[in-house]
Amino acid sequence: MLSSHLKRLAKLTVTQAARCLHTTGVVQSGAGPHNALLSHLEEDENKADMAWEFTEENKDRCTGIIAQYPDGHQQAAAIPLLDLAQRQHGGWLPLAAMNHVAAVLDMAPMRIYEVATFYTMFNRNPVGKYHVQICTTTPCMLRDSDMVVRACKENLGIGMGETTADKLFTVCEVECLGACVNAPMMQVNDAYYEDLSEEDVHEILDGLREGRTPKPGSRIDRFASEPINGLTSLTSPPTGPGFGMREDL
Repeated sequence: MLSSHLKRLAKLTVTQAARCLHTTGVVQSGAGPHNALLSHLEEDENKADMAWEFTEENKDRCTGIIAQYPDGHQQAAAIPLLDLAQRQHGGWLPLAAMNHVAAVLDMAPMRIYEVATFYTMFNRNPVGKYHVQICTTTPCMLRDSDMVVRACKENLGIGMGETTADKLFTVCEVECLGACVNAPMMQVNDAYYEDLSEEDVHEILDGLREGRTPKPGSRIDRFASEPINGLTSLTSPPTGPGFGMREDL
């Protein structure tokens, strides 16, 4: 039975096959305003022939980054150099920046495009000054990440994948950001905001709009990811061979 199913899948297109394996709609690369991966769309701010290079300060950083890799393996610096280029360019990567990184690393541009279009940390289109990423994967969903989505839409007046008219905020829905224990959470640029309530979301966005930088981390003052109600284990000094407490210390 399994072999016959696989034979049938082999005759289908990639999208048709994916729909046989998923119960929800398949999001294809290129769908949405911030995922145009399949082709380069020539725009005034993203032309293939536009001039782009690292600043002098970032050129020095590139030299330091590349030096961390063994001779002959400098191409392994593609991700950190693309990240540096994205930060220099206001949070997104134009085609010219990718081409420049390819030249710096002596790589075929296509190899750089492959990296930039594979990792969701790289934005192919302009984003706002504050890139708000809301995790809606299962642990966050169980802790009401839908509330965070609703609060952001209400506060910013835009939908998922959109940017405010003043270019200040872009908001999008993302997969797991690795802060499951402190759900629900959202990431704004490099900062994590965790254990969010609806009031917290509005306070953070209002603060950013006013030019303030809200304190990142847990909004209920958890130090890391300890239980909300206090420790339930490891509440006393460890015992056993090698763990005895020395009286002379």
